[in-house]
Amino acid sequence: MNVILFGPPGAGKGTQAQFIVERFGIPQISTGDMLRAAVKAQSPLGVAAKSIMDAGGLVSDEIVLGLVKERISQQDCHNGFILDGFPRTTPQADALIALLDGVGKHIDHVVSLEVDGAEIVQRLSGRRTCPSCGKGYHVAYDAPKVAGICDVCGAALVQRNDDREETVQNRLDVYREQTSPLKDYFEQRGLMRHIDGNGTIQDIQGQICSLLEGSVGDRP
Repeated sequence: MNVILFGPPGAGKGTQAQFIVERFGIPQISTGDMLRAAVKAQSPLGVAAKSIMDAGGLVSDEIVLGLVKERISQQDCHNGFILDGFPRTTPQADALIALLDGVGKHIDHVVSLEVDGAEIVQRLSGRRTCPSCGKGYHVAYDAPKVAGICDVCGAALVQRNDDREETVQNRLDVYREQTSPLKDYFEQRGLMRHIDGNGTIQDIQGQICSLLEGSVGDRP
């Protein structure tokens, strides 16, 4: 079962990806993690990527696809994988599908966590962090005992710049602009699965479970 996972910032993608990993025993593959691992291992692709990154450039699609091919050939991907953060463009999606065809694999589901923009803004803009001990809070869902003060060490809580409302809105706009063509691309291929991400973590997990367990059950 090979899955691509989509979701705007604040949709709970990381939480749900971890659930899929634990429930179905397939690894989550992040392009960032792959790059870091390849650079650390000093593989040929890692060396090439490091030289580009050190020069301030963007790693080419060819290198990223090479890393994906290496990663999905590993034993823990035998029963499937979750791709997170890739593809980001329709040419990348074309290249990914061609790569998978070449090794006898295919994408089963493109899972998109759909969350209202207003809900995303509330989730992210309400986050607060202790700059001293690092403990996180949320003004609505996990508030400190004393407003603005860390329960653990008493330091004044701060809001990260990328959690400010105007920044969150901009991040959402960028996400929609980048993913809209990809959603259409996978929709046309009958692969897009929309999950309502506005409910509780357990509700969302239930939807994902129904989708993916049905997929497993349909296999010969």
